[in-house]
Amino acid sequence: MKALNQYIELYKEQKDVIENTSAPGLNAQRAFALEALAHKGLPVESDENYLHSNVEEWLAPNYGLNIQRLNLPLDTEEPFRCSVPNLSTQLYFLNGDSFMSAPQTNASLLPDGVIVKGLNTFACDYSEIFSRYYNKSSFTDGTSFLNTLLVQDGFVVYVPKNVVVEKPIQLIELMQSQFSMLACRRILLILEQGAALKLLLCDHSLRMQEYLSLQVVEAFVEDNASLELYDLEETHTGNSRISSLYVNVGNDSRFVCNNITLHNGRTRNSANVAVNGHGAEIVLNGIVIADKEQHVDNYTFIDHNSCNSTSRELFKYVLSGSSVGAFKGKVLVRGGAQGTDSQQTNRNLALTSSARMFAEPQLEIYADNVKCSHGATVGQLDQAALFYMRQRGISEQEAKMLLKEAFVGEVIDSIPLAPLRDRLNRLISLRFRGQLAQCKGCNICH
Repeated sequence: MKALNQYIELYKEQKDVIENTSAPGLNAQRAFALEALAHKGLPVESDENYLHSNVEEWLAPNYGLNIQRLNLPLDTEEPFRCSVPNLSTQLYFLNGDSFMSAPQTNASLLPDGVIVKGLNTFACDYSEIFSRYYNKSSFTDGTSFLNTLLVQDGFVVYVPKNVVVEKPIQLIELMQSQFSMLACRRILLILEQGAALKLLLCDHSLRMQEYLSLQVVEAFVEDNASLELYDLEETHTGNSRISSLYVNVGNDSRFVCNNITLHNGRTRNSANVAVNGHGAEIVLNGIVIADKEQHVDNYTFIDHNSCNSTSRELFKYVLSGSSVGAFKGKVLVRGGAQGTDSQQTNRNLALTSSARMFAEPQLEIYADNVKCSHGATVGQLDQAALFYMRQRGISEQEAKMLLKEAFVGEVIDSIPLAPLRDRLNRLISLRFRGQLAQCKGCNICH
């Protein structure tokens, strides 16, 4: 409780400053968050969903927070090069509290009615919409309540009824400061009936400081709407990240999420999807590449609460060095969710004897007319395939690189965005060759 208490005391001491720099809509939820934290606390290692991530330890350092929302210096030349070609809009978010557009951004090309704003501004300008959606998800742990308690700004995309955003939006999340910093980042995605959106989140650190990103993403995908979310982390070994995604899905809607961890320090990602509408389609995919002492823990929970919906999960890990990977995926099929079709797959490569992988797929079914399966494997590179390639003149090192790239290729190939797919193939190739960690900042366009 020591780590939590320091943030609660900080909030109480700085309450006036926090509220004076935040919209009334954000402030209205802080008392609830404080009460929930007092009741629930932070997750502990004895929590069955946090057996491999010590959140209390991650939050224990005395990180700085930019409560005054000072304009910290930013070298814009390097980060503003960060873009995946052919995306219509590139936006930037610095240290969780400064939202900005890139130079020469073409946000004006967004369809009429689409709103892309900082959370604070949106809460003031569109208070009715904001209050209808903000903090309305069923949060499952104390890290989300802590975010609600301390957050001062964030990012919003609102897509009105029957509006389709043809080209993806890219949000580049940057951490840069001269001291260790905690950033509370909040993202709100609202898709009304029949709307469609593709969003790429890129998480980067620009300096070798100790950073902790505490992120909450709330997404509301109403009837016949479609949301594709791509979350790419490429930080450094001093970076910790706790990211919680909450998605509410309506009738005949579609939600796709690809979570890719290329380089990091310690990461805990959770995805909680409430399938509240019949005929919904859910796809959760992920890639993890980790070495050294890196730690990546992915938790997914798909709650099928309506009939005739489908869900597909595919997570692949490639671990070497003394890295630690964890995957826990739970699919709950409630009694009224007849006709559910769910498949969950977790495949893992542990390339060194000191790498550790913890896999725990779960199914909990209370309906009788369903088609559900799950499975997990942990192994090494296919020695027969390696031998076959060596016999044909391919060096052992190159053969191993090709086999690792082919292993994660199934996830990459499922991404419909050609520019993103091409860049990810290049980044993964660099990562497996040990070159990505040597690059500075964002490498998407290098």
